[in-house]
Amino acid sequence: MDSSWKGIPAVLVVLAGLAASGSSYQIIEGPKNATVLKGSEARFNCTVSQGWRLIMWSLNGTVVLSITPTEPIITNDRFTSASYEEGGNSISEMIIHDVQLGDAGIIKCSLQNSDRDASAFLSVQVMGELLIPRGNLVVTEDESCNVTCHALGWIPLPNISWEIGVLVSQSSHYSGPEPNNLQSAVSVLTLTPQGNGTLTCVANMKELLAHKSVTVNLTVVQPSMESSYQSQIRNSASVKTKKETSEINLKGGSENNAYSLDEPRTAKLASLPPESSESSALEQHRNRQPHQGRDHQWPGPVGRPQVSFIMTSPRTVRNVTLV
Repeated sequence: MDSSWKGIPAVLVVLAGLAASGSSYQIIEGPKNATVLKGSEARFNCTVSQGWRLIMWSLNGTVVLSITPTEPIITNDRFTSASYEEGGNSISEMIIHDVQLGDAGIIKCSLQNSDRDASAFLSVQVMGELLIPRGNLVVTEDESCNVTCHALGWIPLPNISWEIGVLVSQSSHYSGPEPNNLQSAVSVLTLTPQGNGTLTCVANMKELLAHKSVTVNLTVVQPSMESSYQSQIRNSASVKTKKETSEINLKGGSENNAYSLDEPRTAKLASLPPESSESSALEQHRNRQPHQGRDHQWPGPVGRPQVSFIMTSPRTVRNVTLV
């Protein structure tokens, strides 16, 4: 009986020693929040005092890595560790390889047989695609044009900017989310180019020193010479048509359409001096001749005298009615 009671103090001493040893180590500094790209690595450090027995790393409540003073206990190849000593303290580092969107959440470092722990938050961002759908562009000089850049599948949406490597008279751009697609953004650049060069669309990740860019060539051409020439031809044709229509309207009602006109000779007749006496005698003799064929007869309105001018060619005759 006495011997059994003598053993109890010894057990109590051992338990007290274990409790004392367990309470002697602590977490000095826990992990820090981190933001990483999907597919990259994430690293978290946990600094503990000497005397620790087991460090456990958990992700969203599930233990993914355990560390002993001699070796790590790895259950998933995506979660590995490294250990360092600094100022008499131990630093345990957990490395998450090929980070996925599902890894986002709470990272916790804890000690065995202790309620002491420290946690951080892991944010995962996705760098999607960046494209200018039309590719290299051919535009008209000094004419305003739009260039569109799409950022597809980004988490969160990036900040989009433009690098303009061409001479322009003015430029501006607008960026915003794509309609009905929270993971995509669009930016529209409006510019008036004056020379050849390049346009670069740049998407910057928020909270990270990471970006993606796409560049296209911009070729500036002069306005189409063919279109300008055709426009001039159309204008000339329109003016000519209006002129001819006006001349026809002026001639209508004063011309004898039964005869073909010889305008150059008519102009000469208008400038001739009054007829000589010889011409008058010939005209009187002609009036006294017997009736000839219909082709040589010029009847005029009753009560209005008519004067006929005889040209070198007898077939061309112009009638003038004296009012």
